[in-house]
Amino acid sequence: MTAGWTEDRVGALKKLWLEGQSASQIAKQLGGGVTRNAVIGKVHRLGLSGRAAPSQPARATFRPSRPRPAAQPTQAPSAPRRIEAAQPRVAAPVAPTPAQMPDLPGTATVMTLGAHMCKWPIGDPSSTEFSFCGRRASEGVYCMEHARVAYQPQVRKGGKDGASELARSLRRYI
Repeated sequence: MTAGWTEDRVGALKKLWLEGQSASQIAKQLGGGVTRNAVIGKVHRLGLSGRAAPSQPARATFRPSRPRPAAQPTQAPSAPRRIEAAQPRVAAPVAPTPAQMPDLPGTATVMTLGAHMCKWPIGDPSSTEFSFCGRRASEGVYCMEHARVAYQPQVRKGGKDGASELARSLRRYI
């Protein structure tokens, strides 16, 4: 339990704060169970805002840009300069593009599947020959051929039309 904020402690806090000490450093110097958060709270309650200098130098220093000489509008524009021995520019190395997968089903692995490739599984997942279709996916995750298999239209059971189904459901309530 702390002994509280006595006049001596408050005076030491103000002095150390204005010297630029951090809240952790002040808490260590005050001792007696004073925490960093207690120091911060007391600083805010006292309304101490200005500090002399930070306890540690800033990590990044700001360098103002050098002033540029003002352009002299009185001079006439000079003729374009001729570059005699221009060095040929070396092109930056281009990242290799992924090789286009052939349009054959079963050529993609888990590691080579891309965002717009058909993800239809081919083979047994426990075998080493397991792969994915890998063709260009039309809309969604499958190519046109596999989308036709995956997305079948809903078939009504029993061949009932809508009118007879409605009549049957209404009979329950009559």
